[in-house]
Amino acid sequence: MPKRILRGVVTSDQNAQTVTVSVERRFKHPLLQKTVRKSKKYRAHDENDTFKVGDMVRIQECAPKSKTKRWEVIAQ
Repeated sequence: MPKRILRGVVTSDQNAQTVTVSVERRFKHPLLQKTVRKSKKYRAHDENDTFKVGDMVRIQECAPKSKTKRWEVIAQ
């Protein structure tokens, strides 16, 4: 089964080897037919602390690295 890859913006890089990535998705509301924007935050593993706040990154599913980290950053 292929691993999911998402694209988002780094919102926090304060923790060691971890970045928080905000991923936005857009979809059409089923009843109102209006475009809706929803965002979700993921904590991703950043081995060398290379990414800073505001960077656009891609994250990929991986085996659990810690209690909250299930994603890792792919070099953009």
